[in-house]
Amino acid sequence: MQKEENWDWSSFWTETVNQLKNNLTEQESVMWFSNLAYLSGTEDIMRISVPSSFYKDQISQRYGTLISETLENICGRKLGIEFHVIAASLEIDKSDGDSLNGKPQKDIPVQKAAARTTQTKPRPKPAIPGNNVLNPDYTFDSFVIGDNNSFAANAAYAISKNPGTAYNPCLFYGGVGLGKTHLIQSIGHSVRNDSPELKIVYVTAEAFTNEFLDMLGKKKMHQFKNKYRGVDILLIDDIHFLQNKEGTQEELFHTFNALYESKKQIVFTCDRPVSELKNLTDRLRSRFERGLNVDLKPPDLETRQAILMKKMESRNISISPEVIELICQNITSNVRDLESALLKLVAYSELVHKDISLAIANEQLKDHFTDNFQVNISVDLIQKIVSDYFNVSTADLKSKKRTKAVTLPRQIAMFILRELTEYSTTEIGYEFGGRDHTTVMHACQRIESRMKTDSTLEPTINNLIRTVKDDIKS
Repeated sequence: MQKEENWDWSSFWTETVNQLKNNLTEQESVMWFSNLAYLSGTEDIMRISVPSSFYKDQISQRYGTLISETLENICGRKLGIEFHVIAASLEIDKSDGDSLNGKPQKDIPVQKAAARTTQTKPRPKPAIPGNNVLNPDYTFDSFVIGDNNSFAANAAYAISKNPGTAYNPCLFYGGVGLGKTHLIQSIGHSVRNDSPELKIVYVTAEAFTNEFLDMLGKKKMHQFKNKYRGVDILLIDDIHFLQNKEGTQEELFHTFNALYESKKQIVFTCDRPVSELKNLTDRLRSRFERGLNVDLKPPDLETRQAILMKKMESRNISISPEVIELICQNITSNVRDLESALLKLVAYSELVHKDISLAIANEQLKDHFTDNFQVNISVDLIQKIVSDYFNVSTADLKSKKRTKAVTLPRQIAMFILRELTEYSTTEIGYEFGGRDHTTVMHACQRIESRMKTDSTLEPTINNLIRTVKDDIKS
C-alpha cells in the first residue's frame, strides 16, 4: 500500500463523483455535483468547495452519507468530509494549486483559496429593470429550509441555475408570509450573479396592472410590450391580484406565450392554488398550471425555531431559548408573524431596559398568540378533518348531495367554521359549493338545536374542534 502522503486525493474525489453520478439522475448530477470541486486532502479529512451556504446545507443533508460511504469504498478508509463555501467565480492559477473545476492539481490549503477570492474582481450587477427592486435580504443563503418548503426551495434553486429549461413556467403558492416572495426574488439575485448579461424583470401583479393601464392610456403599449416580451426572466408576484382584471389578463396571456415560445423563464407566485382563483380566463389559468406548481405550507416547530435563530443572528439579537420556544409553539402561521413577535420583544427590551423573561414574553405577546390561532385555521383544514372523521370526501361536502351521510358532516363543518373563524356566512357558503348564506345560517341553527337533544353530538363536535387546534399547534 502507498504511503498516505503520496496518495492522489483529487483522483479519489474525481472517482467518487463519477461513481455517484452513475447512481443519480442526470438532473441531480448537474444540479448538485457540477459545482462541487476538490480543495485539499489530509490523512483524515477531504475538503470540498461549494458555491454557497445554501448549497452546503443541501449537499450535506441530501448526499453527505452517500458521499462518505462511496469515498470510503474507493480509498479503503473512512475520511471526514468538509464542505467549504468558495465563490463560484474563484479562479486559481494551475501552477499555484487546485483549480476549482475538479481537475487534479497540487493540493492547496483552504485558507489560501479563501484569500485568493479577495483578489477576484466582482462582476458588475446591473440594476434589474421593472417596477420593483429586489430586496437584498431575499437570497437563497438567508432562506431557512424545512420540510414545509424544501421542495419549493430546491425547485427555485434549480430554476436559477438553468433558467428556461425543465421547470418553466413555475408557480409558487401558499398563504401570507410563507416565503413566496423570498424565493422568487432569490431566483432573481442568483441569476443576476451568475449571468449578469441576462435581462430580468421582477414585478408585482398590481404594479404590472398599473403600468399596463398607464401605458394604455398614453397609447404607448408598444413600449410596454417591448419591455416585458424582451426579457430573459420574468418574475411576477401575487397573481391573485389579476382576478377580474380582464384587460391585464389578456396582455399577460400574450406576454406569456411570447416568452414561453422563446424558452424564456417565467415564475409566478400566488396566495392559493390557481384552481381556486375566481374570474380568471380559462386560457390564462391553463398557462399558470402548465409547468411546475409548488405549494408552501406553514413551517413546523423545528423550522420556526431555526427561522427565529437566523433572524436573531442576522440582527445580533440575544433572547433565551425558552422564550424562542414559547413564540414558536404559539405562532404557527407564517414567518411574518414570527418576526413581528420577535421584534416586539426586542423593542420592549430596548425601551424599558429589561431582559425578556417567559412572563414578560407571555404578557407582551398575548394578542399575537390569540390572533394567530384564528388566522391559521383554513376552510380546507376543517373540511378535511370533518370529512376524514365521517369517512366522506371533501368533494361530497361541496356537492349537492342531500343524503344524511353527507348533510350532517357538511352542517358540522359549517358550524365549526363559524365557531373558530371570522369567515362570514357568505364566504363559508361559497366554500361549500357556492351555497347561499341562508343555507349556512340554517345549518348552524340546525346543529345548535340537535346538540340540545342528541347527547352524542356535542362531544363529537368538541372532539373535532380539539383535532383542529392540535393540528394548528403541530
